[in-house]
Amino acid sequence: MVTPSAEARLRELALVLPPPPTPFGAYVETVQAGPLLFLSGMLPVVGHVPKYLGRLGEDLSVEAGYDAARTACLSGLSAARAHLGSLDRIRTFAKLGVYIATTSDFREHPKVADGASELLSRIFGETRVPPRIVLGVSSLPLGMPIEVELVLEIET
Repeated sequence: MVTPSAEARLRELALVLPPPPTPFGAYVETVQAGPLLFLSGMLPVVGHVPKYLGRLGEDLSVEAGYDAARTACLSGLSAARAHLGSLDRIRTFAKLGVYIATTSDFREHPKVADGASELLSRIFGETRVPPRIVLGVSSLPLGMPIEVELVLEIET
């Protein structure tokens, strides 16, 4: 059985990528170094407007955090597509980092980060789900609850 391409899976799942993100400061969204594509930290924004603000365990539920991680990951895929022309050029994911603004007693980090991991699994298949690091932090840029970091191996 042939695995459908990432672009075909997006259509099958009726997923629409948001517009490619634009920087909130003096940086670029993507840098390619040989077969690796590094993405800047992706925030849960759509069209440069935050979809979520606040911290998990205080302002937001685990479910909202899951969706925020998914939203940030969709922004990352949009940035990758803008750089590559097609998500089908992604060979695998070398790293997924999920940074979560939380209260000191929050413990559900893995459930929140699954918003990004499960999205990648649905689009690219279980064999390309990346290793990940999940960290709770006291704050993130602009008061957002999630920042997602992706490093991709691409076809050159």
